[in-house]
Amino acid sequence: MPRATPSLTQLRDFAIGRTLFAPTTLPQAIARLGFVQMDPIRAPARAQDLMLRQRVRGYRAGTLEARYPGLALEEDFFINYGVLPRATQRLMHPRSGFGKLWPASRWKQAAAVLAFVAARGSAHPDEVDAEFAHGRTKNWFGGSSRASTQLLDGMHYRGLLRIVRRDSGVRVYAPAEPVPACEDEAAEAAAVDGLIDVLLACYAPLPERSLHEWVSRLRYGAPQWHRALRAALPRTKARLASAELAGTRWYWPAGEDPAARRHARAAEDAGRVRLLAPFDPLVWDRRRFEAFWGWPYRFEAYVPAPKRERGYYALPLLWQGRVEAWANAAVRDGRLAVQTGHLSGRAPRDRAFREALIAEAQAMAAFLGLETAAQVESG
Repeated sequence: MPRATPSLTQLRDFAIGRTLFAPTTLPQAIARLGFVQMDPIRAPARAQDLMLRQRVRGYRAGTLEARYPGLALEEDFFINYGVLPRATQRLMHPRSGFGKLWPASRWKQAAAVLAFVAARGSAHPDEVDAEFAHGRTKNWFGGSSRASTQLLDGMHYRGLLRIVRRDSGVRVYAPAEPVPACEDEAAEAAAVDGLIDVLLACYAPLPERSLHEWVSRLRYGAPQWHRALRAALPRTKARLASAELAGTRWYWPAGEDPAARRHARAAEDAGRVRLLAPFDPLVWDRRRFEAFWGWPYRFEAYVPAPKRERGYYALPLLWQGRVEAWANAAVRDGRLAVQTGHLSGRAPRDRAFREALIAEAQAMAAFLGLETAAQVESG
């Protein structure tokens, strides 16, 4: 018997329940998510750490960076830059058909750098810059950066180098193992479908327009598949479960039931407040966020301060299946300060909410390694 069409509330609870699973180990959490976006801003911790603390038992800021060298993970560009299982990363290589082709002189530079890195086993960008003195060049943001850094980034993207570790947040490179090209169209289709499945594992359920956009974004992670991705979209829709609500069709993996009671229980989350990173899978699709919670969340770190509505790095606040507030968190004089804002203009007078918010602030302080109790202010 076909399942009944889920309500929007059930889809919302489904999204919460499938991504905010019971805390597990770091490898298992990343395998289940499929992809964890990375971002260098630390407010009060980097996005990848803020996301993983919600899903990994006993997680502390910097754990991913510390354990990465010993895990079967790779940093790479998927739909954004982040970390993902090595088996998934290999589906995106060997890359071809992207951007402006390198001239022979650039390839000569890359060959020299690759030989240098191979001879050393691994290399920090400072060591490469000191050896070759490539000078400075204009970066993507219109500013100036070291030419060696841009070259290393390009070599990493092309699969010549991999990230073996980070030293104080700086990527350290080593030669990458070559990935053989797919032998035939069936292998290509399987690779494309595998990448789309990772996308869905991380972000489903998705409204149709978002599904199209996310699949299209895979062309940056796997530019060689840009035509195959177009062909894969109808095939993907046919193999997914879907339902139409208020004129929008939603998609999620077949075999998963959005109406399962366990998702509603997970959404209620035993009265817990969660402060979510701006790039958390539950937050990142802004179209879905607004459909679920009725207001547009915006990431304002790059918005001029006078024009910000909610703060430099506002963290959406999840409480009892709803997101009707946000928080800005910062470490001041060794103490975490958390200030919340609310759509209604003031915090709920519910004692349970206040206690849950304080508990989440204290948990974040412990995650940051702070010994002083957090300070919480409600706007």
